[in-house]
Amino acid sequence: MSYTLFLVLIVIVALLLILIIMVQNPKGGGLSSSFGGQGSQSLGGVQNTTNFLDKSTWTLAIALFALILLSNFSIARTDTIDTKSEIENTINDRAVLDQVPASTDDQTATFQDSTN
Repeated sequence: MSYTLFLVLIVIVALLLILIIMVQNPKGGGLSSSFGGQGSQSLGGVQNTTNFLDKSTWTLAIALFALILLSNFSIARTDTIDTKSEIENTINDRAVLDQVPASTDDQTATFQDSTN
């Protein structure tokens, strides 16, 4: 239950981070220049918009990192851990098959009769 909650929060934060990054323009354009053309009548001015976008980007990035780390602790763990590797399991299976007794002459004769 808590792992699902972490996953939902991670997706929401990731989408918000994508939106915030897409709004920014590395050459000084984007949302900050759109509101900065009219001086003090704009939405806080260019500098305030740039500061808000920069701080929100860092905040969301840190929140995403923290949620990913915390979600690791909410994963359900089982007490039984199989320490054998697949190679060991295959070797053990082949060892068991090698110990199976060979077929008897009666079974071989029956098989040969049915094929003729």
